[in-house]
Amino acid sequence: MTTTIRGLLLLLLLLLLLLCASMAPVLAAAPAAQAAEVPMIPGPPQRTPGAAISYAKQHPHSAPPGTNDFSCRPSAAHPRPVVLVHGSDGSGYANWAGISPQLKAAGYCLFALNYGQKPGAEHYGIETMVASGQELADFVDQVLATTGADKVDLVGHSQGATVARYYVNRLGGAARVHQWTGVASPTYGGNFFGLTTAVSAFAGGVEAIEILAGAALAEQIEGSDFLTALNAGGDTVPGVRYTTIGTRYDEVVQPYTNVALRDPEATNIVVQDLCPIDQTGHFNMPYDPYTQQLIMNTLDPEHVVVPRCTFVPLGTAIPGVIIASNF
Repeated sequence: MTTTIRGLLLLLLLLLLLLCASMAPVLAAAPAAQAAEVPMIPGPPQRTPGAAISYAKQHPHSAPPGTNDFSCRPSAAHPRPVVLVHGSDGSGYANWAGISPQLKAAGYCLFALNYGQKPGAEHYGIETMVASGQELADFVDQVLATTGADKVDLVGHSQGATVARYYVNRLGGAARVHQWTGVASPTYGGNFFGLTTAVSAFAGGVEAIEILAGAALAEQIEGSDFLTALNAGGDTVPGVRYTTIGTRYDEVVQPYTNVALRDPEATNIVVQDLCPIDQTGHFNMPYDPYTQQLIMNTLDPEHVVVPRCTFVPLGTAIPGVIIASNF
């Protein structure tokens, strides 16, 4: 569930429409998703999500700096390629142009895809997570075949974390993945400040969310059929390390505790438990230096660096995300 400031605005409009009139008949199911795009045009590093979103809109198919070098071979220090999985209505570049240069400089073989594009649509991360999970599975196979590695580490933000966990837990990815890290993961879904709960209460509300904001967003609502099935019987599977990194000030996943995995083997980190003055939110997390270092520590727990705790105001980056997403 990344961007979707635009999606949230659409949902607000939808709620007003539902209060005034009943919904029209539900549209037919979307066709099968296309194959994931592998962006190959390196873009520059970015320091904010708004700047990254804006650059991605002006330069389609840009890759996060340092990613998708298929000549890279993993080192003894970092034997597993890292695959970065973006969130809803986003792209690899928009999500990861802040941390990818750091990971590349640290010596990782680094890869990112653009998944979840409906045929004929511009945006990524809007198809069903079942379709997107298969796209990720195919991409991981490509990365492993090219690099010669046995396994990868996955880092996903928002929807990307859930797509990655669906791949690991339900598509056989556990045999190919050493570690899964979910940043602002909608593990048990969100209610968008109660908005989706209100919309879902109307007949045809969930279907309308799918029409206006994409199937993936509807699947990320607290209590959705998709999340219920994914978490049934335990939200992890043996053989994979699981870590979530969340924030108390998440603008999308409420309650914020829904980010955490409930299986005892998982590690759940809340930024403010370690740095109370960092009030970063959902959209800013991949660009928050404290969160970035937590991600790097998770990938390399034998060489942990304690992040510098600095004040981050509530709502940081939100105006830039709104402007970049809508203009």
